[in-house]
Amino acid sequence: MASNPTVSDLRKVSEVTDDEITAAVDAVLADLASEAYPLAKGWVLDLGEAVAGHKASQDALLTDRDAYKRNMVRTAILLAQPVKG
Repeated sequence: MASNPTVSDLRKVSEVTDDEITAAVDAVLADLASEAYPLAKGWVLDLGEAVAGHKASQDALLTDRDAYKRNMVRTAILLAQPVKG
């Protein structure tokens, strides 16, 4: 695994589950995003930073298209690099 894995990398090696990713997406969409969102096995993700670093998810959050919002936020989370904490 890479030294700075993405959430997607962690999902591939079963460090993070699909349910945990879905819960993180739900937290963003419910405006419950925090700077230290716990994933699994000690991994922590800054959800605000994840979305801020992904222009398509920022744009999607301004629309009324729920499925599009969910997909873009999920993509931002999958591309984000959590820290072990």
